[in-house]
Amino acid sequence: MSYIYILISLFFLEVSYFYIAKRFNITDKPNSRSSHDSITLRGGGVIFYFGSLLFFILSNFSYPWFFLGLTLATLISFFDDIFNLSSKIRLSVQLLSVLLLLFQLDVITLPWYYLIIIFVIVLGIINAYNFMDGINGITVCYSLAVGALLVFINNRFHFIDQDYLYFSMLSLFVFAFFNFRNKAKAFAGDVGSVSIAFILLFALGTLIVKSGTLIYVLFLSVYGIDAVWTIVRRLYLQENIFDPHRSHLYQYLANEAGVNRLIISFLYGALQFLIGLLVIFIAGFSIHLQIVLSVILLIILSAIYLVVKSFVLRKYVLQTSKNL
Repeated sequence: MSYIYILISLFFLEVSYFYIAKRFNITDKPNSRSSHDSITLRGGGVIFYFGSLLFFILSNFSYPWFFLGLTLATLISFFDDIFNLSSKIRLSVQLLSVLLLLFQLDVITLPWYYLIIIFVIVLGIINAYNFMDGINGITVCYSLAVGALLVFINNRFHFIDQDYLYFSMLSLFVFAFFNFRNKAKAFAGDVGSVSIAFILLFALGTLIVKSGTLIYVLFLSVYGIDAVWTIVRRLYLQENIFDPHRSHLYQYLANEAGVNRLIISFLYGALQFLIGLLVIFIAGFSIHLQIVLSVILLIILSAIYLVVKSFVLRKYVLQTSKNL
């Protein structure tokens, strides 16, 4: 019954934020890079932070270093949503947030070269999560899939307080009510995509540290494949990878191919969930077999991705360009 109260509280907090966002005109206006065509409230994803805040208070302040890092990452992302901050300021605060996350994971004593690699990977995942938040429902569907995988494995191998995951899932359900629509009531904003990435990364990092099994990073493989191959293609085309764009596969499917955005979002989440179940199965094998099967899985996923994207580019994007 207590979860019902949490759900109601989060719903009330979300609606209260909408009132504030309307009052101060915190909106997302469509432009040439957007996948929407109407002014929509921005920053609804702040509810993910509130879900963690409620857990932090009710759990007698569990995981304090993580929560401090999450607070910093959420604040800087919220200010960036409103004021469009310098990338140097944003990155500096994110670095401090990740440092606090590593303190909580108790890996800060690792050799410096391992820490550099971890910093790069974590920052890359957080920003990839942010870049992938481009159509209605994709962040919430994908995050629910990853969260469900973490809840499933936590029931078998307890690595984190289950309420931490439940509160996060409840905040995702609340946001889904307003976002998983053909015409969304609100977008997550940077504050939403960054905060939920940080929240899931802490749980995923805890799982990897306690299990000693790195293969669980493939719980993020669908986003990873789209993000990495999009960067590779943009580098090949000599584009600035830090400039806004609409060249992810999901964006081509939604904007050029005209596929319903909610279907795309659901498929991204469903595919990641199925891959995650396969990863859990593979995790039971020896480390050498895990590596081999992981490489095979990534090759297969990459091949499917490149074939689909090549088809979409030829049929919709390049053909449209010729007609113009």
